[in-house]
Amino acid sequence: MSVCPMVANLQRESRLGALRLAACRASSKRLESDEPPAKCPRLTESPPDSGFLPSPGSPQPASPHGTSSHPQGPTCIGNYLLLPTGDREHVCRALNLHTGRELQCKIFPLKHYQKKIESYTHLPWHPNIMGIVEVIQGDSKAYVFFEKDFGDMHSYVRSCKRLGEGEAARLFRQIINAVSHCHRSSVILGDLKLRKFVFADKERTQLRLESLEDAHIMKENDDSLSDKHGCPAYVSPEILNTTGTYSGRSADVWSLGVMLYTLLVGRYPFHDSDPSALFSKIRRGQYCIPDHVSPKARCLIRSLLRKEPSERLTAEEILLHPWFEAASNPGCADQDTSSNDQLVPDVPQNCDDIDSFC
Repeated sequence: MSVCPMVANLQRESRLGALRLAACRASSKRLESDEPPAKCPRLTESPPDSGFLPSPGSPQPASPHGTSSHPQGPTCIGNYLLLPTGDREHVCRALNLHTGRELQCKIFPLKHYQKKIESYTHLPWHPNIMGIVEVIQGDSKAYVFFEKDFGDMHSYVRSCKRLGEGEAARLFRQIINAVSHCHRSSVILGDLKLRKFVFADKERTQLRLESLEDAHIMKENDDSLSDKHGCPAYVSPEILNTTGTYSGRSADVWSLGVMLYTLLVGRYPFHDSDPSALFSKIRRGQYCIPDHVSPKARCLIRSLLRKEPSERLTAEEILLHPWFEAASNPGCADQDTSSNDQLVPDVPQNCDDIDSFC
């Protein structure tokens, strides 16, 4: 007895031009219709939680039209059983009905999806950046399949309170590798934050940049941007202060400084429940580094969180900083801290975007 009816007339479409997406090439298929097929029978056993399923009581974002943009229950698309996650709009778990392989599926309107995945197709493959596995096109939606993850860095830091410098250096190096690869390939990431980096393994040793949907592809190496949306805790002073353009690379580096500080301290360098007060702190660029942070780590943080964009290190220069080598030595032992204010907050999966920083 089959698990669910298969969608008829599945046709292979030519691979999406010069897709350089993942270690194995991503395939693209076309469905004759993407109207939700008949619901599959209720599963008696679900696969183990792999980081996609929400914990009890997690907030569920509402669709702007009052209904979810993806199926409310298990449905089949091509060879995949889609299971809504409940905590991430437009995202489902996807189980291959033939192989049992579990993936992540992002659902986009068909007319917009090529723009959404443009940065994935532009970038050469990199081990620290999530690649597209497969694309299935319907009449009105595109189903883009990625490797599954094992939780994001924001949640991990919250569970650990903060990281020891050895572990932080190992993970932060992977973050920098991903960002540096993007910058070399003329891609500015924009809304950079810890939540966009996810673990590729259960042991939580391998990181990947999970989302490129907010990225910008530079033309002729010009990284000037005027876009002003992002997560408030990570936004750079020049985005708040300027009415024109700013350097996208330098703004990414500021966000990296916020990420490093948060890894080592367990709270944001700039934090306030009132947005106006938060932005005022960011504009001043004044923050306090606790005593337990090593001198070399302090040096690196201060080299990234500089008010003047031109004074910040580049992503490639960050990799040369001596902190990475020093942090691997036993002398960089983790120490306890009694400060609990401004801990990384337990917020919904998607940080609110800001269209204007007035």
